[in-house]
Amino acid sequence: MWRKITIVSTAVCCLAAAGAGTASAGSAGAGDPYFPQDGDGGYTVSRYDVGVSLDPATPESFAGDTTVFAEAKQDLDRFDLDLEGFTVSSVLVNGSPAKAVARSGAHKLVITPAQTVHKGSPLTVRVRYSGAPTGRSWHRLKGGGVNVTGEPHSATAWFPVNDHPSKKAALHLEATVPSAWSVVGNGLPGPVTSRDGKTTYRWNEDRPIASYATTMAVDKFTVRTSKLGDGTPVIHAYGQNTSILPDSENLVPDILGFLSSKFGPYPFSSAGSIVVAPERSDGSVALETQTRPTYAGAFYDVSAVHELAHQWFGDSVSFSDWRDGCIAECFAQYAGQLWDEHRDGADLDKNYRESVAEHKNDAAFWSVHLYDPGKEHPLDAALYDRGPLMLHALRRTVGDDIFFATLKAWQAKYRYGNASWLDFEKLAAQQSGKDLRGFFQAWAHSSVIPPDPYLHPGPLKA
Repeated sequence: MWRKITIVSTAVCCLAAAGAGTASAGSAGAGDPYFPQDGDGGYTVSRYDVGVSLDPATPESFAGDTTVFAEAKQDLDRFDLDLEGFTVSSVLVNGSPAKAVARSGAHKLVITPAQTVHKGSPLTVRVRYSGAPTGRSWHRLKGGGVNVTGEPHSATAWFPVNDHPSKKAALHLEATVPSAWSVVGNGLPGPVTSRDGKTTYRWNEDRPIASYATTMAVDKFTVRTSKLGDGTPVIHAYGQNTSILPDSENLVPDILGFLSSKFGPYPFSSAGSIVVAPERSDGSVALETQTRPTYAGAFYDVSAVHELAHQWFGDSVSFSDWRDGCIAECFAQYAGQLWDEHRDGADLDKNYRESVAEHKNDAAFWSVHLYDPGKEHPLDAALYDRGPLMLHALRRTVGDDIFFATLKAWQAKYRYGNASWLDFEKLAAQQSGKDLRGFFQAWAHSSVIPPDPYLHPGPLKA
């Protein structure tokens, strides 16, 4: 299918339809049923080197210089990157100026290389761009700073990216700001250098990262560092007008230790938090930015458990497409209940029975599928409210030993990769030796309350 495009480069070429010759365009999207225009299936990215220069006081001063290191999965005479707004001044493909660059839709950057990039060949793309950032992912902070976070989209608001959770890659950030400011990102810090009143901060996350789990925060941070028992560095960065809560901060090693006992080893080389104060109360929420979750204003153990659980469920093992939100949210929400059970002796069976009784006649509560909830609400409240009920019912169906062994097997099998909710159903059946098709059909693929055998298994019987 031909797409309407606006040419933004001075070199214009004829864009051949896919299949017209030996080479073709990358796919118009990564194939996500909810966001069909996101990403490109024609190449695989290994790393983004993102260079930005910005002054929070003058958004229009933003300038970016990003290099994408990839490999062609097919012969390519055209491919896409995702980038919102910005004026693109140059694009180099494998060191040569692109033949043409075009805009398509709200975020597509359509690139025609000077020569076909053949299947299996390196694809290195350098994009220079500038202008005031746009989009809902940029948040103005109290005190004048900014940060960029958001789900399902955020990376497109600050660097060109193959924007789909299944297209994970390493991220190296080099951000230059006036020396009164500092920058925090994902992963481990690199050298900090200053010159002519400006300071450059470097952050490197070498484990693959989903685009929505990337972040950059610019503020006048108070940074507190420590280490986990195994030597993993912990970096907590507190922006202006935020609260430093030592009790919550000191719980992070305990939380990570507990979650490791349930899910398997902590998957990343650093941990911590980024705490910022958005100007608007609805301008930012807690988000599982990889290695270092982002919190608004302060963080407490209840939010920390959820976001840290995402380091396993959502970040290390990311979903295959946006139908699989339960892979992240159902487990992270249930992790909070596991923490309450561990720390406070909460009776999860009692809580489960009370919740089921409360919602038994509430048709709306059961109406949204936990798998494939719909493109209008991919992260529906059902994942947070009903998802933990499903997981607790599964736990009581297969028993504690098998349930937690399944969670560890899930992490071991798919670590740093992607998997679907259907993959989890298969693994749970394999680990338990049980036919769980009826259970999952009733809980994850239905819009009515599960039948009693699945609603009240074992000790959950009323």
